[in-house]
Amino acid sequence: MKLLYSSTSPYSAKCRMASRYLGLEIDFVTVKTDEDPALLIDNNPLGKIPCLVREDAAPVFDSAAIMQFFNRETKGKLYPRNAVRRTEAEVLEALCDGVTDCLIAIIYERRFRPEDKQHQPWIDRQWAKVERALDHLNANLPKTGKSLHGGHFALAALVGYLDLRFAGKWEKGRGKLKSWIKKFERLFLDYEALKPQA
Repeated sequence: MKLLYSSTSPYSAKCRMASRYLGLEIDFVTVKTDEDPALLIDNNPLGKIPCLVREDAAPVFDSAAIMQFFNRETKGKLYPRNAVRRTEAEVLEALCDGVTDCLIAIIYERRFRPEDKQHQPWIDRQWAKVERALDHLNANLPKTGKSLHGGHFALAALVGYLDLRFAGKWEKGRGKLKSWIKKFERLFLDYEALKPQA
């Protein structure tokens, strides 16, 4: 299997970390989405990453579907078996992915629109969602024991992306969230290598 990814992508980082944690044999292949490479377009008509390419089977995308595929491939090793805890893990993952959506929307607004065309009230609305969610996460961090789940990897990818693109803008008043990543790093030694990075 091949995972098509970008090193800056938090969604890619989530899947790469999870696959490494599970010991899956997957080749990581970098692609540039803005160039619409055939390898990506032929496997995901949306041209988005991450995209898992499989031999003799249909590709899997997006990151949430890939994570569920990983869970099935490993007979339930990525999400808790207990229904309540599994729902908690999936909601944590959805929250972290949602915050990431807002952050990327801000980045794209600033990157692809001329400064005089950028709509600051819309950017402010996205950032307000981010701040609410980060405050919620800081106050409701997941239990993190020896066994990691999909929500943990989504949270680690989010923090990594915040550090990459919004360093100095999110940490104030969120010491617990900032400290959580250190705990995660002790449990998952490949974080530094697989987190979102330029």
